[in-house]
Amino acid sequence: MATKNIYDLIIVGAGGVGLAAGMYSARLGLKTLILGNAHGSELPIGGVITTTHLVENYPGFISLSGTELAKKLEEHARQYELVEIKEQYVEEVKKSKNLFSVKTKKEEYISKTILFATGTKWKKLPKEVKGSIEFENKGVSYCALCDGPLFKNKIVAVVGGSDSAVKDALVLSEHASKVYIIYRGEEIHPEPINLKRVQANKKIEIINNSNIKEVKGDKLVSSIILDKKYKNSNELKVNGIFVAIGHTILSDLAKKLGIKTNNAGEIIINHKNSETSMEGVYAAGDVTDKSFKQLITGVSEGVTAAHSAYEHITSKVV
Repeated sequence: MATKNIYDLIIVGAGGVGLAAGMYSARLGLKTLILGNAHGSELPIGGVITTTHLVENYPGFISLSGTELAKKLEEHARQYELVEIKEQYVEEVKKSKNLFSVKTKKEEYISKTILFATGTKWKKLPKEVKGSIEFENKGVSYCALCDGPLFKNKIVAVVGGSDSAVKDALVLSEHASKVYIIYRGEEIHPEPINLKRVQANKKIEIINNSNIKEVKGDKLVSSIILDKKYKNSNELKVNGIFVAIGHTILSDLAKKLGIKTNNAGEIIINHKNSETSMEGVYAAGDVTDKSFKQLITGVSEGVTAAHSAYEHITSKVV
């Protein structure tokens, strides 16, 4: 089916979705290349799930860390000789007749089909928040699991009101002496089980209807300025700020290829078979227009995409 120099499927993105798709495509006999670090991400193979403290909603595993789950997915994919995994920054994907070229900083690869599993990256605080950029990696962080141990017995704040923000607060409470959740809305909106955990955690305090106006400090963060008073002051002493206000869709490579996206930048797919607007190109996971996004739903899309690629290749001469 595959020639020596041409892959059957190149997967752009080596997160959990890309690894699962690679495993399945190899089972179908497809020569597969998984390229990680598609956008210069600092995340390791396994992607965003590696920053999750505990995963308790993936079938077959009652409770394990995100890093452990990612490792299991990677090990499974590497069991197949038809799968190659390379950590290379993807600069461009182009179509030429019935084939696709994928250019990285190191090499150029040719494939019969493409799967975008590029996911998302963390959104940052608005530029108008003074000090937010200057204090990155000096108290302003985006990964509670990675940096939480650095704030042992210190005071930290989590910005955001989603389930991810709340889980970050729970992780940080294992290290910090005090954790504030600062949310611009009326009420935080995590999953019910995590809401109960926060409410039962004496270290965590929620400040609603508030935004950060400024990050202050010398060499490191020492406090934040809020747009409304909290306990008679707009200044809140903290040693660290963990931003959990959502993600940016990493679909630029697909857009440049000519793949259709929605107003949010999500790749539009046929949810029956994970096809995009271009024949031979598929997408799966957080980069797609699926409304409910979890690793398990992304893995389902990735496996479906691998099967669709198999059917595409075997139904015609490429």
